[in-house]
Amino acid sequence: MTVKQLRAFLAVAQTLSFTQACERLHLSQPALSLAIKGLEESLGGKLLIRSTRHVRLTPEGESLLPLAKHLLAQWENTEERLRERFTLQLGRLSVAAMPSFACGLLPEALASFRQRHPKINVTVHDVINEDVMAMVRARQVEVGILFAPEGLGSLTFTPLFEDHFVAVVPPESPLGRRPLDWQRLLQEDMITLQRPSRVRRLLEDGLARQGFELSIAFESHQLSTVGSMVARGLGVSAVPSMCIPQMHALGARCVALTEGLIECQVGMLTHQELSIAAQALRTVLIDTAAPLFEARWQSPSTGFTGK
Repeated sequence: MTVKQLRAFLAVAQTLSFTQACERLHLSQPALSLAIKGLEESLGGKLLIRSTRHVRLTPEGESLLPLAKHLLAQWENTEERLRERFTLQLGRLSVAAMPSFACGLLPEALASFRQRHPKINVTVHDVINEDVMAMVRARQVEVGILFAPEGLGSLTFTPLFEDHFVAVVPPESPLGRRPLDWQRLLQEDMITLQRPSRVRRLLEDGLARQGFELSIAFESHQLSTVGSMVARGLGVSAVPSMCIPQMHALGARCVALTEGLIECQVGMLTHQELSIAAQALRTVLIDTAAPLFEARWQSPSTGFTGK
């Protein structure tokens, strides 16, 4: 059976008139007759009995009528839903983002996305950097936002902006009065994320290139714990500047590092094939992430204005 044949049969069965069915479907009588004949041949018997004056259904035609209505309704519903998805009038999208991005830049980017596509439902998973990659790889989410990973495999990484490390010191520490260099910061007890954290690797690799070795007093699995430890005076740390609001909220203070800038690229991780909704979010993030980052982290409202 084809959809065209079912529509032809339904039009004749409901009107019991080939002439009215032709008008409804905008078909010629030969085309309508050919569609009915093709349907009967594919099913193996007569569905309609046609005389010079009347058209009536055979018992088999009677049994097909409700089924044809149901099948065509499902088909039209499927057509409409797919059309809505392709025109971004309907859809669902899952995103994984490291917490510093999820609670910082992502809400503003999603506000812009919502203005453009208000019918798309978005689920956000705020998970550590390493879990973002795992969720994208397992196709639990379509879009992941994280620091540039190592070993992409079949995945695609799209850079959004360059971040950089800043020092994190206790709120009353004299170290917070002016920008620091790495040599002075590393004289203090260092608090960092545990391996295999990508932030930890970026920090260690960046310091090694400058001839410094990272000596650690405390380490934790979560940046929030690192910030809390610093705020309580247990030591100092260094984090990407995207984490400044999080560190300030925990009571720590962020200070610019004047020499040996350690950069870390932030971007999107995806598979090569994306839904229309994911493609639309990708466009919004490319358009908005870098300007939002520059505007926020370089403005006095953050309490931190220098790279």
